[in-house]
Amino acid sequence: MSLPDREKTGVTRLLGRTALYGLVASLALVSACTVRPLYSNAPLTAGSTVGAAAELASISVKPVKTRYAQQVRNNLIFGFGQGSGEPATPAYVLDLGVTELVESAALVQIQTDEDEPTAGTVTLTSSYVLTDASTGAVIATGKRSVPSSFDRPRQEYASYRAQLDAENRAARELADLLRLSVAQDLIKHGKKA
Repeated sequence: MSLPDREKTGVTRLLGRTALYGLVASLALVSACTVRPLYSNAPLTAGSTVGAAAELASISVKPVKTRYAQQVRNNLIFGFGQGSGEPATPAYVLDLGVTELVESAALVQIQTDEDEPTAGTVTLTSSYVLTDASTGAVIATGKRSVPSSFDRPRQEYASYRAQLDAENRAARELADLLRLSVAQDLIKHGKKA
């Protein structure tokens, strides 16, 4: 048996101290982070007395013109109000602009001589502006996009119906994404106020 080497013990102590300081620093960093459920009962904005669900239910969505934009609007109204419809006296107004892009995803048709597309993708893109209903001040702006794929069968009506179903799926997903984005924007706005 031999006695431990003093140099190795000093290095070991130094490494131990460094690891300990690193652990303390990382704990301090993690403790500074605050995690809060987005859809909790706590208010989204500072100074508000209503919960997150009530604040989202106070958002009115402006009318739109196209079928797919109306699908997004309907899903948003349902999501904001949790099925209760639009508010009588809105605190916020959401202005939507929804565009659609339909693309062929593949040009392969087995057992034919024609190059017919067999799959497509519908992409719905929405830009939005959230304003305060009483002052007209812009609270937030944003842009979100959702793709939805579909098969294109040979029958014309079936292909059209598949595209409509893809639009409806994309509209539901886009509305969910917009609802989340607007809730996050309200939280950011509440921190500034």
